[in-house]
Amino acid sequence: MTKVHDEVLKANEAYAKSFGDKADLPMPPARRFAILTCMDARLDPAKFAGLAEGDAHVIRNAGGRASDDAIRSLVISHKLLGTKEWFVVHHTDCGMETFTNEIMRDLLRQSLDTAEIGPDGWKDVGQGPGSTAGEAIDWLTISDQAKGVAEDVARIRAHPLVPGGVPIYGYIYDVRSGTLIEVPEATAAGKA
Repeated sequence: MTKVHDEVLKANEAYAKSFGDKADLPMPPARRFAILTCMDARLDPAKFAGLAEGDAHVIRNAGGRASDDAIRSLVISHKLLGTKEWFVVHHTDCGMETFTNEIMRDLLRQSLDTAEIGPDGWKDVGQGPGSTAGEAIDWLTISDQAKGVAEDVARIRAHPLVPGGVPIYGYIYDVRSGTLIEVPEATAAGKA
């Protein structure tokens, strides 16, 4: 076992001891909304959106992108669990801005080991073997945060399983200040 593994289990043991009435939380989120955001460890949706356990659905992936799976989760959130509003939240200084589909594909062709980023960009330092399995994947990279948020909100809004009555808001979280900055074009595209 690793140090991290042991720390996680110890933290869970302490958490479970004080779990209290959380076992009685209902499955639908109490505040009836969902957030699609990035997996970046600097973002804590519970803190930046004032959430307690049981308040909202939080869907996270690399970049907070409106992938097919993220849209699937949002549709389930609404259809089966009653969410009435959705937020798409990207953030400043996102790792998804540091590469393109082609860079990712090149890195994966070389090896499956962790790459490094330096002044000249990403560099594979692994020993191989690599794989061409990443060739068919759209890595949903980001070249402009505001544009990316607007595209994601528009993609969600255009999906045939997304009801028109669910408002979708678009924001960028500033990792330097903790502020949510509205992307008006995105929120306009997501209007109910």
